[in-house]
Amino acid sequence: MDAAALAALAHRVRSSVEAVIVGKSDVIEQALVAVLCEGHILIEDVPGIGKTMLAKALARSLGCSFRRLQCTPDLLPSDITGLEFFNQRAQAFEFRPGPIFAQIVLADEVNRATPRTQSALLESMEERQVTVEGQTRPLPRPFVVLATQNPIELQGTFPLPEAQLDRFLLRLALGYPSTADEREILRRYRTGRPLEDLQPVSSPDEVLAAVAAVREVYVSPAIEAYVVALAQATRAHPEVELGLSPRGSLGLHRTAQALAAVRGRGFVLPDDVKAMAPAVCAHRLVLSSGARLRDRTALEICHEVLRNTPAPVEREARP
Repeated sequence: MDAAALAALAHRVRSSVEAVIVGKSDVIEQALVAVLCEGHILIEDVPGIGKTMLAKALARSLGCSFRRLQCTPDLLPSDITGLEFFNQRAQAFEFRPGPIFAQIVLADEVNRATPRTQSALLESMEERQVTVEGQTRPLPRPFVVLATQNPIELQGTFPLPEAQLDRFLLRLALGYPSTADEREILRRYRTGRPLEDLQPVSSPDEVLAAVAAVREVYVSPAIEAYVVALAQATRAHPEVELGLSPRGSLGLHRTAQALAAVRGRGFVLPDDVKAMAPAVCAHRLVLSSGARLRDRTALEICHEVLRNTPAPVEREARP
């Protein structure tokens, strides 16, 4: 797939999802970037914003299979991965696949699941396979998990530890719509249900071809040095106890490639790195106790690192 075909695919998918999700073009673009990297997304926001709608609209637009997993404290790992059961009619054991065997999986309120169940989900995300009763089964491709959590309600929740947060490529927040966008939502949903009318504008095979094409996007040595400099700046920051991991550096590198491809370019610019850095890096930073006492946030420090780290000039980024 060439750059023009990939950009056309991104435009079709973005336009399709925007028929359902109003006024959130940046979030839709970043979600598409994650799909093209086969990375997972953590959406952290209050209820009723459209997190589930975004996942469903993305799956329908891409023509991918979709399963929804409602996380609760009594959810078991086998409820996610599936289980072996004895079929009395066939007199044999059979495997009943769980909801993880879909191309786009929504794990709603993931922080309500117990640590054991969270671990089963995150292992599937990392390994892209499931092992039940000693037999390993690969998950379908493309495979993307969109997990949601409510940052306000903490009672009865099990927050994701930092090591597990690192498994998510992006952390996004939809936020409340503007006044004009909310009025448009009322008009659009008054007489119909746009999600039910949504038709696929792509296919899993086309998505996989785009995933392969994204890896061919040119990244200059200057851009590579910039990504490494940003990672090292987070590790050296006085208010950060744990900076960006190598997995985070790789995620920033790959998402910058995908964003360049979505925007119709065959090479990465410094602005691509800057645009993806907050969503890729902020949830991976562990702040010092002093920074937390001063009500500093990881997002603020991420923006501070971006301001203070010199970026290469555009001509150094071009092939």
